[in-house]
Amino acid sequence: MNLRLSSALLFVSLVLGCASGPKYIANTKVEDSPENQKILATVEAYRVALESRDATKLLMLASEKYWEDAGTPTGEDDYGYAALKDILTTRLKRASDIRYSLRYKQIRRQDEKAFVDVLIDASFTVVDADGKEARKDMRDRNQFVLEFDGEEWKFLSGM
Repeated sequence: MNLRLSSALLFVSLVLGCASGPKYIANTKVEDSPENQKILATVEAYRVALESRDATKLLMLASEKYWEDAGTPTGEDDYGYAALKDILTTRLKRASDIRYSLRYKQIRRQDEKAFVDVLIDASFTVVDADGKEARKDMRDRNQFVLEFDGEEWKFLSGM
């Protein structure tokens, strides 16, 4: 084989080799794997239930070990699974026309836990203190923490 042809083949091999990398789940930056697909399916079920204001479905997606610390220094606004039903029901009754969009940035796994980093773009209508409807927009970063219970992925925090 002449030198020019072998150099060209080597170049093409290197380009193709460098071009192949991890595959991502469509419209995400999450590496495609069967387990990541299951995790995202659970988070998508949460997103749909939230838009539908389905507190019963949302509670079914939460682990009985659910704990929310709200990221504040005092524990006064922390709550667990027992309070989650009341919180979901109360908040969802006050909201309407919920649009909740997620952009999946990353999933990190540690044993039976998954840490799902997302960007949230949401809007909803609430009745304010004066009894008037107000449209609210929210953009935020969030991390959902899920745990595999042996059968399915459940939320530990972040809802």
